[in-house]
Amino acid sequence: MSQPRLELLRTRDLHAALHAVGDVAESGDDVVQFARAGVQVLSQLVASELTTLSRCDLINDRRIVFGVPPGAIGNEERAAFDRHFKSHPLVRYHAFEGGACPHRISDSVPFARFRETPLFNDYYRRIGLSHALALPVRMDGRELVSFVLNRQGRDFSDRELALLDAVRRPLTLLFGRLHAAEQSRRALDGQVLAAHAITAREAEVLQWLAAGKTDRDIAAILAISHRTVHKHLQSVYGKFGVETRIAAVMRAITRS
Repeated sequence: MSQPRLELLRTRDLHAALHAVGDVAESGDDVVQFARAGVQVLSQLVASELTTLSRCDLINDRRIVFGVPPGAIGNEERAAFDRHFKSHPLVRYHAFEGGACPHRISDSVPFARFRETPLFNDYYRRIGLSHALALPVRMDGRELVSFVLNRQGRDFSDRELALLDAVRRPLTLLFGRLHAAEQSRRALDGQVLAAHAITAREAEVLQWLAAGKTDRDIAAILAISHRTVHKHLQSVYGKFGVETRIAAVMRAITRS
């Protein structure tokens, strides 16, 4: 198992890491904006053909993934990943073995042996990628949140591992603050919406609506279809006695 070695980094590497953290910090004030900026910035910091932010509910085995380009991973591929979720070397290392640093699959399993696993043949071979590295920003026993970098060809180097470790702590602290704010908003939204007999899913849709997200944004965040978002919104309009998005948000606020 290889641990990040910061002595491998040069001054220009540390400057790049510092700028990367600054770019993510300036991206916005919610988890979604953090995810979008982080995926873009980390792909520039360390070359990756597919970079995502994965939020995994370890209790209910639910997963939300940000940053997947349209058509890059289909439903069959997602299902294949989920079949092997708890046996995935990166999930096991960060969620169950207590690892806190960036970690490559090859740090847990030699690549030649990994190629023989059901996970590789069922998922990674399907999407045309071979190597993956995870940078965790939250681990609390219930939720694992990680940036995941994937690529074909060469594995991630020790220097790249160290470069990601240089941004790990500030990104973890930043995500922690945004997550706490998100939880506070959800608690308040729950109190406001409970009196209107809105379902839990409708409450989630209205929460992201109030945050300024479009229907397609909400669909991506909640891993549901655009039509399902529209259906939930129509139900909320009926319960609130309104006809527009803005009116629904304002009614929730004024009735609080």
